[in-house]
Amino acid sequence: MLVPTIGLEVHVQLKTRSKMFCGCPVEYGAPPNSHTCPVCLGYPGALPVMNEEALKMSALTGLMLGCAIPDICKFDRKNYFYPDMPKNYQITQYDQPICAGGAVPLHDFAYPKDAQKSITHPGKAVRLTRIHLEEDVAKSQHFETSTGIDFNRAGTPLMEIVSEPEITSPEEAFAYLTSLQQILVYGGVSDADMEKGQLRCDCNVSVRPEGSPELGVKIEIKNMNSISGVRRALAYEIARQTDAVQRGEKLIQSTRRWDDDAGQTFQMRTKESAHDYRYFPDPDLLPVDTRAFMAEVRARRPELPGEKRERFVRDFGVTAYDASVLASENALAVYFEAAAQGARNPKSVANWVINDLLSALNASGTSIVECPIFVGQMRGLVDLIDSGEISNKQGKEVFAEMLATSLPPEVIVERKGLKQVSDTGALEALCDQAIAASAKAVAEYKAGKVQAINSIKGQVMKLSQGKANPQLVGEILARKLAG
Repeated sequence: MLVPTIGLEVHVQLKTRSKMFCGCPVEYGAPPNSHTCPVCLGYPGALPVMNEEALKMSALTGLMLGCAIPDICKFDRKNYFYPDMPKNYQITQYDQPICAGGAVPLHDFAYPKDAQKSITHPGKAVRLTRIHLEEDVAKSQHFETSTGIDFNRAGTPLMEIVSEPEITSPEEAFAYLTSLQQILVYGGVSDADMEKGQLRCDCNVSVRPEGSPELGVKIEIKNMNSISGVRRALAYEIARQTDAVQRGEKLIQSTRRWDDDAGQTFQMRTKESAHDYRYFPDPDLLPVDTRAFMAEVRARRPELPGEKRERFVRDFGVTAYDASVLASENALAVYFEAAAQGARNPKSVANWVINDLLSALNASGTSIVECPIFVGQMRGLVDLIDSGEISNKQGKEVFAEMLATSLPPEVIVERKGLKQVSDTGALEALCDQAIAASAKAVAEYKAGKVQAINSIKGQVMKLSQGKANPQLVGEILARKLAG
């Protein structure tokens, strides 16, 4: 039996205002070639100046992932002749990167939904080899008969996060990327939007006989731009390699591309080795002493998604699944926590946020940041329901009005006259009327047909025009009918 081994190289554009070695702004969607200068265009004599914020963001990423941050890191030149590298070399880090080691945790809810009940290695953390900092290349625009180059992206600060080859399935790769993406966004180091090219993934995959200590021939799939696409590409490539080996075909180390429409990988070139790039230290850039800024970086470390999930379960009594949804996006976690603080029942707040608020926002294409219901209003609505002042059904009506108007729930309840009758004396009188008018249902209830009480309860709700507190009505009726 052949088993797969997968390693991922994830390229992450850092969320800095300027490029890695010049002052040109970083702006997605700007007109082509509008953010360039002699440095990022590789003009002779133009010298690079390091972006300190990019160094700090890379170190922060390392802290969040448990990496070691060496005291000294340096930059090197990696030489190759591609049209998207105007200097014909890339400034990167080779033997002294800014981060070493570390790991990405794979929590259960990071896996695809259809794989969450069959996780092979629960609680697994995929170790990292390193994180190094470099400059991004230009973007090629392919037309029918020509190719254009947009150098706006050239020089953008780019982290490369390299995993150890210990991912064992496409589903684990999916969980790895989902978890990593959440951590990067939480730390504010990148928006990590794959559609915008802010996070790109190269997959190294091989197959070998089960139990063999030696890895198979490594084949790389380049520039994947969606997490689900990575899963599909790996599933195809594992099957392709397995079939080839079983037929006796000799695999060759190479680079392939994934065509999502065709559902296949295609060979691009045989793979270069490290010596082909002719690395050497960049003579224009001094080594960096990271100790100069690590105190500031440590102070910037946020509460991470896993830590937040555990705290939500502990402090608010929500389920592990609810916590995973609420912590999946930092802005959503902030909204929920603010709404849950001081609420009668934080678990009820979580239910309303997950089941009602998120559904409504998704349907309207609105983000949680643009939510028309303020956190205090969300808490107020849930408290009105939990206190019995309005029913859950009335809460749905109030919620819809809040979405449309942003009015506080108390105002809407008052205007619509929705406040429930919870006065025991008034409800006693209504229950007496309903019992007197429901002789058949009363007889059935006393004969043992328990559900007959619902007919009497319906009469009370009708008499109160739907305003009676149904829980209190049920309690009063049960007591009176038992006498």
